[in-house]
Amino acid sequence: MTGEVVEVCISDRKGGKKMPVGECEIIEDYGVKADSHASSGHHRQVCLLAQESIAKMKAKGLNVGPGSFAENITTRGLDLLAIPIGARLRVGEAVLEVTQKGKERHEDSPIYREFGEVITWSEGIFAKVLKGGKVRAGDLIEVLQKP
Repeated sequence: MTGEVVEVCISDRKGGKKMPVGECEIIEDYGVKADSHASSGHHRQVCLLAQESIAKMKAKGLNVGPGSFAENITTRGLDLLAIPIGARLRVGEAVLEVTQKGKERHEDSPIYREFGEVITWSEGIFAKVLKGGKVRAGDLIEVLQKP
């Protein structure tokens, strides 16, 4: 399975949208450099969400795009939920291991308050960083290994 990086997004504070930046550095066992959610030893170092999921929300009339749901990497052409926990992904120069699908709901989220739904909770995936490197919009995403 392969897909593409549509956009890379970061935020300097937790709890809201992330801003598209075009490229970033992903640091081993840490996450996206300069992103508020990056943390050593945590299993949710990077969040991925499909552009196709964002399109569902746009179809409901919401003005959303890459980063609107606090994802670090917006993807295209890859069924993220079909990727098993433990699978490894090459994303640009980085290698990630999928650690979680979806996320617990918390209605005090600023994104939830703005949009009434956070698609990342049901359709996003999370990963830890096994190998760091540059990731840019347009980079290939490749499933390397399934558990």
